[in-house]
Amino acid sequence: MAKQIKQQRSEVRSVLRTAGSALGSKLGVRTAVKLPGRVKLLVSIVNKRDEERIKDVIDEVSVALMIKFEGFGTAHSQVLDYLGIGETEKTVAFSLIPEGDEDLIMREIRNKISLYLVGRGISFTVPLTGISEIIANGITGAAAEKGIEEGKRMTEETRKYDLIVAAVAAGFAEEAMEAARAVGAAGGTIIHAHSLGNAKAEQFIGVSLMQEQDLLLILTKREGKLPIMQALFDKVGLKTQAGGIIFSVPVDKTAGISVADETQAEEKEGA
Repeated sequence: MAKQIKQQRSEVRSVLRTAGSALGSKLGVRTAVKLPGRVKLLVSIVNKRDEERIKDVIDEVSVALMIKFEGFGTAHSQVLDYLGIGETEKTVAFSLIPEGDEDLIMREIRNKISLYLVGRGISFTVPLTGISEIIANGITGAAAEKGIEEGKRMTEETRKYDLIVAAVAAGFAEEAMEAARAVGAAGGTIIHAHSLGNAKAEQFIGVSLMQEQDLLLILTKREGKLPIMQALFDKVGLKTQAGGIIFSVPVDKTAGISVADETQAEEKEGA
């Protein structure tokens, strides 16, 4: 009986959608177009005790292909927002997720990992320009029926944040962070890295790069990006002893950034 009622309701909804579409067409109202879903990169910077929980939360509602790195937060304890809250060890997780589940994943991470609490970390998504077809088909298959409405995909005009990456010689990350703080950066996360076979690139650049390097990740609002990047260029750029390479990438959705942004996100989800 319950199954029959559910089927009847589904048929009624289908009839109403068809009727609404026909009426809208006559009135000149355009039906929202669904764009095919893509794969997005989800970056999560959380306390080490939360690294397994992040994967569990995503698997509960969708699917993710994840790898992790060890990092270290650099923000002062009184800072309540931005990347790298607190002087603590962090896990930096890169996850490939289906765009169709992006909002749901961000909401679940925000609530179940309690990123609205001080010191728990942040998550944000980054658009990709290319990916292996096999991986793309597998990831997007988890949300095959959830396209993105035209006009709701993030663009250069609607994005509010950027991720700044500074690759500097080992030991210069703190100096870089101090320079960024002086022009408004709240904090960052450091990942120890190792450069590989850059001899050919160094010939064109004209600068030798240190093999042992630190990656400094700083999340910032768009209006603050250029001053921070300029400060990094001046303090730890290629022409300094730090030999830093500085670049930025766009950021789409965020969780755990600030109280104001979390409130705005909840209002959009509830709309």
